[in-house]
Amino acid sequence: MAVDTKLTKTPYKKEKYTEQQIHELALCSTDPKHFMKEHCYIQHPTKGRMKFALYDFQEELVDIYHNNRYSISMLARQTGKSTCAAGYLLWYAMFNPDQTILVAAHKYSGASEIMQRIRFAYETLPDFIRAGVTAYNKGSLEFDNGSRIVAQSTTENTGRGLSISLAYLDEFAFVRPSVAKEFWTSLSPTLATGGKCIITSTPNMDDDQFAQIWRDANKNADEFGNATDQGINGFAHYLATWEVHPDRDEEWASVERGKIGEERFRREHNCEFIAFDETLIDSIKLSNMEARDPYAKAGQVRWYAPIAKGKLYMIGLDPSLGTGGDNSAIQVYSMPGMKQIAEWMHNRTTVQGQIKILREIAQYIESETDGDCEIYYSMENNTLGEAALVVVEEHGEENFPGTFLSETRQHGNSKRYRRGFTTTHKSKISACAKLKHWVETEKLEIASKPLLRELKTFIARGNSYSAKDGEHDDLVMALNLIVRMSMEVSKYEESAFEYLNDDFEDGDGMEPMPFSLI
Repeated sequence: MAVDTKLTKTPYKKEKYTEQQIHELALCSTDPKHFMKEHCYIQHPTKGRMKFALYDFQEELVDIYHNNRYSISMLARQTGKSTCAAGYLLWYAMFNPDQTILVAAHKYSGASEIMQRIRFAYETLPDFIRAGVTAYNKGSLEFDNGSRIVAQSTTENTGRGLSISLAYLDEFAFVRPSVAKEFWTSLSPTLATGGKCIITSTPNMDDDQFAQIWRDANKNADEFGNATDQGINGFAHYLATWEVHPDRDEEWASVERGKIGEERFRREHNCEFIAFDETLIDSIKLSNMEARDPYAKAGQVRWYAPIAKGKLYMIGLDPSLGTGGDNSAIQVYSMPGMKQIAEWMHNRTTVQGQIKILREIAQYIESETDGDCEIYYSMENNTLGEAALVVVEEHGEENFPGTFLSETRQHGNSKRYRRGFTTTHKSKISACAKLKHWVETEKLEIASKPLLRELKTFIARGNSYSAKDGEHDDLVMALNLIVRMSMEVSKYEESAFEYLNDDFEDGDGMEPMPFSLI
């Protein structure tokens, strides 16, 4: 392609250099900080073009990039991390021949913005410092020393087919988790052959790919317990919160908190893992919650607490087709106390298999307590739920320990009963509101890591809530069913009524309703 020689240097051109220029080139070739401070210009958002005077933390950041094969940096917003990376990547390409540098951001606009900063820095360099350019466009920059910089958005296939020498991943925490996992899986073999990797981001969720790499990078003890410069994954780590910026003080922080709120300030400026989206459960609450590994597993059922006599147990099934699409999910909770006992989830178990697992869970609870417990089970009866109801009927309710719980619905002056629970927009919102209140007031326990992860991606959608794009909410919907079941059970069971009574609008003086099966 044609190269604009006003902006770039003609490739493969023989030149004469003064001794001073040769000395300066020698300094730049070994010291990226010298190159950036002495020769690079940047575009300041208010001051315009200016010499790149690195802040102290930016010098430390460049050292992390330069002295480590793998590095991960968690950085506050608007501290100059992209500009710093652009200067280092330009230096790396010009002074290291035959390198392929990948710039990947969660959106292509982000990768293009970094490329624009690289181009600006290149265009303002003294000509004797610059490498000749053979290709110069928005998405890539190629030099006559055989090195090139390529910008792409982060997808599952980003970088495939490239022999990557250095991968720079910008705002990696904001790449969709499923995409980030697949991308990292495909990139790792390339890096293992000798590539270099730099990851920078402000934090988002505490269990995404960025968070996992960050945590492992902070585990820096070898097999003998001695501290090392890198984490157990080989990554050096660096943290820079808002205080490192020389133009920011407590007055600035106070104004910023007032503008964006405490939650966003803690995430974007104090680098705390707080969910970015408007989640059902308060995101600060979610960030402080700690789930645990199951204490036992039986097949695909994860058990989080042992079975105890004298308790009330609820088993809720959110069915699915079982053909590899949406998951079917079961939640098991005990009362009083709303403790998570077990959960199950799978996307290839038939409706018949889902009902079988529900029955086996109920049978296990009954056997462990010698029948000294109350068991209630139910399921959503919308769409696929109808098929689940048919399977229960075919097996015979008498073969299921406990009581099949159905929701009482008021129609005018009469009450109607339909097997199971019908999910409508109104019932979903009501259950979500109750779930939010119980979790945030610690009346309902979240023990499982998969459930906690789903809650961190269960976000506002118009006038309702659902999983964000690419995520699942099947465990959450099974939990929503448990919430609705507990509200129904509290009409009949005194222990449940006493535990939950404070949360009902008409709870003052309200007595449990007499129990009848229909």
